[in-house]
This record gives sequence, structure tokens and C-alpha cells, in this order.
Amino acid sequence: MHIHILGICGTFMGSLAVLAKELGHRVTGSDANVYPPMSTQLEAQGIELMQGYDPAHLDPAPDLVVVGNALSRGNPAVEHVLNKGLPYVSGPQWLADHVLQGRWVMAVAGTHGKTTTTSMLAWVLEHAGMSPGFLIGGVPQNFGISARLGGTPFFVVEADEYDSAFFDKRSKFVHYRPRTAILNNLEFDHADIFPDLPAIERQFHHLVRTIPGEGLIIHPTTEPALVRVLEMGCWTPVQTTGEGGQWQVRLLSEDGSRFEVQFDGKVQGTVEWTLTGQHNVANALATLAAARHVGVVPELGIAALSAFRNVKRRMEKVAEVNGVTIYDDFAHHPTAIATTLDGLRKRVGEASVIAIIEPRSNSMKLGAHRDGLPESVAQADQVIWYAPPNLGWDLAATAAACPVPAVVCDSLEAIIERVKGQARPGTEVVIMSNGGFGGLHGKLAKALEG
Repeated sequence: MHIHILGICGTFMGSLAVLAKELGHRVTGSDANVYPPMSTQLEAQGIELMQGYDPAHLDPAPDLVVVGNALSRGNPAVEHVLNKGLPYVSGPQWLADHVLQGRWVMAVAGTHGKTTTTSMLAWVLEHAGMSPGFLIGGVPQNFGISARLGGTPFFVVEADEYDSAFFDKRSKFVHYRPRTAILNNLEFDHADIFPDLPAIERQFHHLVRTIPGEGLIIHPTTEPALVRVLEMGCWTPVQTTGEGGQWQVRLLSEDGSRFEVQFDGKVQGTVEWTLTGQHNVANALATLAAARHVGVVPELGIAALSAFRNVKRRMEKVAEVNGVTIYDDFAHHPTAIATTLDGLRKRVGEASVIAIIEPRSNSMKLGAHRDGLPESVAQADQVIWYAPPNLGWDLAATAAACPVPAVVCDSLEAIIERVKGQARPGTEVVIMSNGGFGGLHGKLAKALEG
């Protein structure tokens, strides 16, 4: 059948397109912003992409329209679908009905680290010869593609708490019905759809209610919001990670690139990998616990993690020019910014670190995180904040409150000039945004060559 996907370049919808194509459907899609890495991946799969939401894209009518959650009433394509009575469905519902039915679903939920942990878990199962299916909100470098059906009952899915569609305001993850669930952490986010943290906790509890009594829930001991979620009711065995938990680590290097894993007080082995940061160590523990639930012994899981390559855009080194290293990172929440910079600082020691941050997520634009932003950059030597034209709050006040030198720039050219003036051989530049940032990474690298 012919499936047309609205919002196809979103990380979730793009992955969905790959699965639909693999199932043998003809897949087309449209999006307001067609940009890499998703556009590149989709074009390589032979999926036709269209820019914008012109109703003409839906003529002749496809057999089914899958509607992304970025689209709302008033969008010309949405109005066309409704007026013409075309069959439509949300992305998570389509996934549940056509891919997840009858599979052993392993879901990774939480405010931070979902994409990385989902990639780790898929890779650990792959390394163990279990050929899992997966859907990941990014492109994992061990696979080079963000989704596949897989050859066994196991399916690893990034389980997002964002809403499903304009007509289904439940979190995406309530559709997935996992047997193994990682609840990584839980903080306030998505201020555009959730009024407060208890509203998100309620959605997480809806997820918990779907996990069978023969399943497994994995969570860290250090997250009070997750404790509250489970106190609302839990019918599933639980394993804990981190301080005082069943799964623990002993750091062998301060930056988290080497650590010993213990389960129930017994040493299981040592992970040595290219990743840094306490957050990734925590992600690894949850991954090993989930993999053990489907029969992967920790020793095998540890060997897989040592060969793990992180997802694109997660502290991905994109250029090294005249001794200046440029990283691309997806961080868009104060906690993620802080942990990313902390991991880098522990790795590079005294080297100069310049952070360039675009407040682009809906929560950032609404100013939901602004109180936490100044402290989040404490491990950088200096910060450049990018002020997009539609930001509704005072970024200059945030810059003034930063504990390190910070400036606000309103153009990519101004950012590039600033970095050119400050960067020396040995400088580490981290660009943080959950969008394409106008191709800043490439432009900056080119400017530094000069």
C-alpha cells in the first residue's frame, strides 16, 4: 500500500518510514524542514521527500496517512486529510499495530539518554547474535540506520513521553506495551504540552500499568520522580541501578571511559569505551540489566559496550581544524548540557572549552528551563548563546548570570567571528542544539581553515 507520512524528517517519523518501506509499502513523506541526517537516510532508502505541507502532495490520495505529532489543526495537509476523509493514524499507533504486535518489546523511557541507551541496548543484543528489530530517534553508528524490523521476536524502541498526535494526547509510549522497560530518569520537560512534573509522572505511570507481571522494570535509585511513579502502583518485578542498587559501578577513570560493573555485589567485568560522562555510565548499567532479562549474560554485554559507537549528534566529533576540535551535541536541557560538559571537561583537563548553545526546543523557547541554564555551563571556559528571532524571553539576563564569560549572538556570522577570535590550537568547541543550527558546524570548520 501507499503510505504518506506527514512530518517525515522527525527522528521518530523518519525511523517509522524506514520500517514501513522494509515491510514492502510504497512510502512518501513531507516535512516543513527536510534536512540531514534523516533526509540523507530516507533518500538512501528510496523514500520520496517533499518540502512543505502542500495538499497537492496527497493527490492522488495515499492508502494511509501517518500524522506526526508536530502537526496540528490548521496545517493545510491536516485539513486536506480531514476534509477528504482520508484514512489516518498516529505514528505510535501504526508502529504498535504493524510492527510491535506479538514481539518482545524492550522500551527505553526517560527525560535524558533515551536515544543513546536504545542504541546501546540494540547493539548489545546484536553483538550477542540476537538480531533485534529497533526504532531509535537518531542514527546509531554501529548500525548506520535508525530502524529495522530485525530477525527475532526482540524489538528495542525509544519510548518517548511526548504526545502521539493532534487527535491523541497520550504519550507515545503507552502504545508500545513493553515486556522490558528502562525508566532512565525523570525531570520536567516538554513545557509546551505538560503543565508540570506530576503531569509527566502520571503518563509514566500509564506506561507502568501496561508492563506485564512477568516483565521487568529497570530504574536508578537516585530519581525521586520515578520512585513516585512506582508508588502509584507497580505490578512488575523491579531492578535498580546506581548507588545502593543491584547494578553498580566502580569508576576506573574519572571521565567514565573505564568502569567496573557489579551485579548483586559480584564483579561482572570492565567496560572500556570511547564515551565519557556519568550519564553514559548510568545508561550502560540500565542496558546491561535489560539485556540480561532477555538472556545476554553481563560478560557478553560488557564486551559489546566496549565496541559501542555512540549515536550521531551525541558528542560527535565532526571536525578538527588547525588543532581546534568541533563537536556536535543534541543537548537541549540544563541537565544534559551540564553532564555533557562535565564529561568533556574530565576528558580534556585544562584545555579551553567553548560551548555554543541554541535554545531551540519548545521548552527552551517557552523559557521553562531558563533558571537552570546559567549553572549548566559551569564546566565551559566561555559560552556563546544564540538568540533566535522568535525567543520570547531575555537571553541576555541568562548570559549575565553565567558563572563563566558568556555572550549572546543573533547570527551565525557573529558566532563564527567570535570563535575565530578566541580559538587556539587545543581548544574544544561544543555546538549544542536539537536542530540543524543552520549548518553552523560545517561553516565554522570552513572559517577556521582560513
